[in-house]
Amino acid sequence: MVIFIRLIFESFRFAWTALRMNLLRTVLSLLGVTVGIFSIIGVLTLVYSLEKSLKDSFEFLGANVMYVQKWPWAFGDNDYPWWKYMQRPQASYDEFKFIQANMEEGIGISIFADKGGLTVKSGNNSMSGVSLSGITYGHSEVYDMPIAEGRYFTMQEVESGRNVVLVGSNVAEALFPGRSAPGNSVKIRGLKFNVVGVLKAQGDNFIGAPSSDDFCFIPYKGFRKMYATKRMWGVESVVAVKGRDNDSNLKRLEGELMGLMRRKRGLRPLEESNFALNRSEMVAEQLGLLFDQLSFIGFIIGLFAMLVGGFGIANIMFVSVKERTSIIGIQKSLGAKSYFILWQFLFESIFLSVIGGLAGLLLVYLATFIPLGSFEIVMSLKNIILGLIIAAVVGTVSGIVPAAMAARMDPVLAIRS
Repeated sequence: MVIFIRLIFESFRFAWTALRMNLLRTVLSLLGVTVGIFSIIGVLTLVYSLEKSLKDSFEFLGANVMYVQKWPWAFGDNDYPWWKYMQRPQASYDEFKFIQANMEEGIGISIFADKGGLTVKSGNNSMSGVSLSGITYGHSEVYDMPIAEGRYFTMQEVESGRNVVLVGSNVAEALFPGRSAPGNSVKIRGLKFNVVGVLKAQGDNFIGAPSSDDFCFIPYKGFRKMYATKRMWGVESVVAVKGRDNDSNLKRLEGELMGLMRRKRGLRPLEESNFALNRSEMVAEQLGLLFDQLSFIGFIIGLFAMLVGGFGIANIMFVSVKERTSIIGIQKSLGAKSYFILWQFLFESIFLSVIGGLAGLLLVYLATFIPLGSFEIVMSLKNIILGLIIAAVVGTVSGIVPAAMAARMDPVLAIRS
């Protein structure tokens, strides 16, 4: 172990001396590796950041949530005509209560309906473009609804459909600037609602997906008094059921919901289902497949740039071996083993490549500070480690042949040269 550490230290000292003595040549050699690592890790970082931004934008769908609704998110069956989708009944409140009473695999359930483009008023202040959502008491068990101020609905308020409202942070700021929103009232479509709480700010997302900051939440029964939510027409209602965080539970939950809905709607065994079961993971899975392909393409393109850097390092190592032939002969005549000479040049090649890789990673890291609005470039630890591994492998491959040539030299011939 002591010999190995000493070998590394001596190799590092030789490599550092050689690189420092030929500083300009070293810098020019580093550029190829730097550009290569910057290309590979830059592309992978951009793809990772884009994927993360898109997935974060779809967080409003919830994690491990199954949706019972009229329309499927993916129209995979071309033989199923569009007018059959139109004829499907919407999810109803009775079906929600039936699932709630009979399900075993779900850990949370809610039925909700949304209506956008509304104007909410409070005194002389108003805000347009607000979305109104009618929810049940279990909505907070399906979705994350952190309260910044005030409280959540009570069971009595939801079941009786009282005129109470939870407002998003933007709504609260627009209607009640500089003061507390809970305890005040707002008007929605001419009806007065008492504000019981304000949700924590969620912020903008990459694709402009719905944000709770611009929402008002009221009890679902109160929402049905304002809008028609019948089966065939009106504002669509959706039943959302949250499952446990494992694939087997979600598959069982999907089968359970399929059976309960068919049973509630009285469908015979051979009749096709007149509802859709959509999973929030469907979006993430499709995005994952797309970005895996983009990452692979970007990785291949970056490898070509890395290949140029590898050729540059190999060329420099051949030159370095030629320049230090007499020194190699002296070292071997004084008893230096072949593996010491081999490791000395191989370490120099790896050291040179890793320095270039670190420079490339530094450029990618500096790029993460570029302001791009809601799109944030994130450099993951996985990509950093991958960049260093690629640099080390390129350095090893580029330096193994020159190092082997140096290790096999005859000391007498080397000294004479």
